[in-house]
Amino acid sequence: MRAFTGRSCLAHNPGPGHPDQPARLATVLESLRSAPGIDVVAATPAPLDAILACHERSYLDRARAMSAAGGGELGTDTTLNADSWTAALGATGAALAALDYALATGGHAFAAIRPPGHHALHHRAMGFCIVNHVAVLAREAVRRERQRVLIIDWDVHHGNGTQAMVEHDAAIRFVSLHQWPWYPGTGAAAERGIGNCFNLPMSPGLPAPTYVKTLWRGIERATDAWQPDVILISAGYDAMLGDPLGGFTLEPTDYATWVHRLRERFADVPIVAVMEGGYAPARLAAGVVATVQAMEA
Repeated sequence: MRAFTGRSCLAHNPGPGHPDQPARLATVLESLRSAPGIDVVAATPAPLDAILACHERSYLDRARAMSAAGGGELGTDTTLNADSWTAALGATGAALAALDYALATGGHAFAAIRPPGHHALHHRAMGFCIVNHVAVLAREAVRRERQRVLIIDWDVHHGNGTQAMVEHDAAIRFVSLHQWPWYPGTGAAAERGIGNCFNLPMSPGLPAPTYVKTLWRGIERATDAWQPDVILISAGYDAMLGDPLGGFTLEPTDYATWVHRLRERFADVPIVAVMEGGYAPARLAAGVVATVQAMEA
């Protein structure tokens, strides 16, 4: 099984006390490299053209300049250091490498990266996110003539940036399970885009099987008479029991359950999962390993 990362992803450091610490990814990579049968590959940074498919140039120029000047507040909750721009390119590059691998082999791949991406909007940073990696992958998949792209977001926070970028694109369907009400305040069930968005807002503290069943029913509804050519997952693990930024109750085995069901329902459809949130490093790593192993088992 193949997992991809970026050499620069560990260098992004928003400062003491910020939830997105380098230890998150360091713990994940250590666990992946210790697990049998998982090959961790360092990818090259993303070309700017791929990112421009989703983000305006003036915003990217501002992020690059701020990082080059030593860092600063790119958004109210998104802090850069001198290495953050390089880390963002490295993260998107790893996600693109995972997509390349999956499309070339017909298999599945995971991108173990940071900073995360699903809150990043076309024109600004948000929610620790600089570049929206999954949205970039969706655009790239469509460019490569994948006519039906399914995005599943199981992060505890709604992927508002991703939804905003795809909600008018009939080639892409977006399914999000998320805590409600919660940051960022979007993701009501009534937010349907052009009928291609399927939001599943849920209360915290429910039994884990309730969340598992709800997301799966949402996937079934989104793909009724609509077979995806590729599946992209915004793979956040802050929906696990005990995460400091969420109130869901999932366990690592629940992510494996979803992956097994996806592989059974959509046989031969490539799956690419991109790491998003998860702020208890050991729990995050356990969720990632369970996901990657389920992609191969």
